[in-house]
Amino acid sequence: MTGPSSTPRGEHTPAPGITWTHRLVRDEQLVDDDAPDPRPNRETRRAAARAARRKK
Repeated sequence: MTGPSSTPRGEHTPAPGITWTHRLVRDEQLVDDDAPDPRPNRETRRAAARAARRKK
């Protein structure tokens, strides 16, 4: 490994017009009222199973 350089590098400036741009995107999903409920995720299914075991 080498040690730190005694001559620091200059700051790199990007080319004109090439900069980071951020876009906030919000996705909305329309669900039909008659559609079946989606399957619960694994954590929810496991919690329901634990609760059912405790009630017995």
